[in-house]
Amino acid sequence: MRPRLSNSTPQGDLFRSRLENILDRTHELYRLAELLPWEIFEKEFGTLYSEKKGRPGIPIRLLAGLTYLGHAFGLSDEEVVRRWVENPYWQFFCGESYFQHHLPIDPSSMSRWRKRIGEKGARLILKATIEAGLASNCIKDSSLERVSVDTTVQRKAVTYPTDAKLYNRSRERLVKLARKFDLPLRQSYARLGPKALLKVGRYLHARQIKRARREIKRLKTYLGRVYRDINRKLEQREELRSVFKEELAMAERLLSQERKDKDKLYSLHAPEVECIAKGKAHRKYEFGVKVSVAVTNRDNFVVGMLAEHGNPYDGHTLAKALEQVQELTGKVVRRCYVDRGYRGHGVNTTQVFISGRKRGMTPQMKKELKRRSAIEPVIGHMKADGKLDRNYLKGILGDKINALLCGAGQNIRILLRKLREELSYFLFVSLLKRLGRLHSWSQPLVTRLLTV
Repeated sequence: MRPRLSNSTPQGDLFRSRLENILDRTHELYRLAELLPWEIFEKEFGTLYSEKKGRPGIPIRLLAGLTYLGHAFGLSDEEVVRRWVENPYWQFFCGESYFQHHLPIDPSSMSRWRKRIGEKGARLILKATIEAGLASNCIKDSSLERVSVDTTVQRKAVTYPTDAKLYNRSRERLVKLARKFDLPLRQSYARLGPKALLKVGRYLHARQIKRARREIKRLKTYLGRVYRDINRKLEQREELRSVFKEELAMAERLLSQERKDKDKLYSLHAPEVECIAKGKAHRKYEFGVKVSVAVTNRDNFVVGMLAEHGNPYDGHTLAKALEQVQELTGKVVRRCYVDRGYRGHGVNTTQVFISGRKRGMTPQMKKELKRRSAIEPVIGHMKADGKLDRNYLKGILGDKINALLCGAGQNIRILLRKLREELSYFLFVSLLKRLGRLHSWSQPLVTRLLTV
């Protein structure tokens, strides 16, 4: 059933004080709760629920608020629900009128809600933070017309892929599935498989490469025997063909792929994982998906996050990134600043300035191009403070949703910081006025010092 609206508050409690009466109204979370357009979420996401069937759904503002808090502070679903009980400001941010002493929801409800809203809902959550930034004067309308774009890798929560581990794991999954459906196998290699995998690690550690390759070949042989045995047995039990189809396809893919093939399989539970080389000295390859990040050139406010599957060339992702920025902000991007990896982008509707350009540049353009590198620490903060470094959501849809929500979490952190600075500025200025030491000519200087 459709959740009740957050503004339809129940009858007041005589013996409890409302949160709005006991909290500090100058606190950044209290003020941010009044800036975000919660009614848009209830209007858009309310249509995803049945009108009359089932019990009433969990309040949409609670789920959206927990999503913001989880990505703003880099917390898992379990941790953000647990901390919600301890923090009255978090409860007020999520729409509660009175302090609650029990867990609001089961953490698994967050996963189901993300699947319900999908990529479109995650895009709306990011768009709401942009509107809050405009409402709080954190960014200006003119800033949305000049953006910086760069790409990074959103790593998937997978172990480092090796042939030995993949062969052994695929064999184990096939054997487990065969036992579940009472499909007798000629041999399962339940004892010999782990033994060979252990030898691979020991031989590689001792730099005995030939012996390690021999054990890897043995693991591949074990997988091939189980794969062919199951295919023979399925000829008599065709009703199980659809059950084994996905696992057999991945096993066949592992058996046929070579060292330098493209579109290789790197993980069995996340087959969408790609191997991306970013040229880092400490990490030559990263396994995940490429993400295009767009921020305002002046304020570093995130206005676009797009997961690009297929490991495309950076220049080929620019057109889609600019389209997403225009969709989220409603503004046409006039100037775009990128690094040299975007040469050959093919975008003609927007002025694209590549790092290192010298000709035809005004002083303002040179200044904005110099600020292009400021997008790098923004990506670093989304990985260190948010959840962009490692994605635990499942599938291609999980990659897209996590990228968009990481951008929303970064904007929430910027908004909270700006609200704290604004409060500190007003308190300092009011103190100087009371002491009679603030002059009209010194107020811009105080503003500049407090925003450094």
